[in-house]
Amino acid sequence: MSAWVYILRCCDNRLYVGSTTDLIRRLADHGRGRVYSTSRRLPVRLVYFEEHATPDQARQRERSLKNGRTRRKAIDLLIANFPSDGLAAFA
Repeated sequence: MSAWVYILRCCDNRLYVGSTTDLIRRLADHGRGRVYSTSRRLPVRLVYFEEHATPDQARQRERSLKNGRTRRKAIDLLIANFPSDGLAAFA
């Protein structure tokens, strides 16, 4: 079963990193304010995602992005280099 790691940019310009096995449903949950962490920071916009083979791999990657050793500059580079046509399906 595949899973995704995703990054959202909230209205206050903060980033939210998460993982899920159903990216479309999870984005809808965020958009409807059903996710506590982002419900007060709507609207949110998908800025990055990547697919993994298993949910465990996706959770590991999510944790690595949230790790204090992962510099904001590295995350900004991931977002900047992500092809915008990849986001078009989720706009």
